[in-house]
Amino acid sequence: MQDDTKQTPKVMAKRTAKNSVFLDLFQNKSYLLRLYKTLHPEDTAATEDSLTDVTIENVLTDNLYNDLGFIVNNKLMILIEAQSTWTMNILVRVLLYLAQSYHEYFQRTSQNYYKSKKVKMPKPELYVIFTGNRGQKPDTISLSKEFFEDADIDIEVKAKVIYESDTDDIINQYIIFCKVFNEQTKQHGMTGKAVTETIRICKDRNILREYLAQREKEVVTIMMSLFDEEQIMKSFIKSERHDEARETAERLIKKGKMSLDEIAECVPTLSFDELKELEAEVMQLA
Repeated sequence: MQDDTKQTPKVMAKRTAKNSVFLDLFQNKSYLLRLYKTLHPEDTAATEDSLTDVTIENVLTDNLYNDLGFIVNNKLMILIEAQSTWTMNILVRVLLYLAQSYHEYFQRTSQNYYKSKKVKMPKPELYVIFTGNRGQKPDTISLSKEFFEDADIDIEVKAKVIYESDTDDIINQYIIFCKVFNEQTKQHGMTGKAVTETIRICKDRNILREYLAQREKEVVTIMMSLFDEEQIMKSFIKSERHDEARETAERLIKKGKMSLDEIAECVPTLSFDELKELEAEVMQLA
């Protein structure tokens, strides 16, 4: 049998792939049910058929968003993944995702919140899955505490934070998968080897083994897309910063109050040769 995993990393996946491993994993109803039962082990009656996926489709951009939503037994479950960089801005993502989820829910159920009849709403449950190291981070985060110094504000958002634990549930397996991936990229950089080593190690450790065995080729494609997206974003940011530096240098040259050496100190991202070329352009336009 041909080993696809050794060949796939040589080809970069197209940037239009919008899925992440997080979404690809839990779009499978069997894994989604396992996720739900991890959060609600008391609900023994829940089945795959009782789960309704309401994940918001990211149709405006090609960026990868690891946000998951589903409805079960009149509960709106929203899980937002936070990568290894911790930020309380995740609460803003939760708030906006919740608002959009309700908006789409009212449309699907043909309910009009402009009329007098009270609409029916599923009860929200909000979670953040943090794939980095826990440290001293809290079990629960709230909008009022983090942004308004615990003031009694007119709108509140609270989310339970899920970290790595010593359990064997599907959520914890996903977190460990992410940590193995981070370790491999540190060793091998943003390469196909980091991807294939992550998959190999996790299968050996029985981490998402069934999923990785069934979807290995797709997972490689998804993760290579992630590399491609990240590289594009880095290039974009570098280009934006370079353009801003040129604009600053151009303004300083036009004022004529500083030497090129002094301007070079203000905009160190531009070389002296670039400043000389820019000065010549400015003089021609003067």
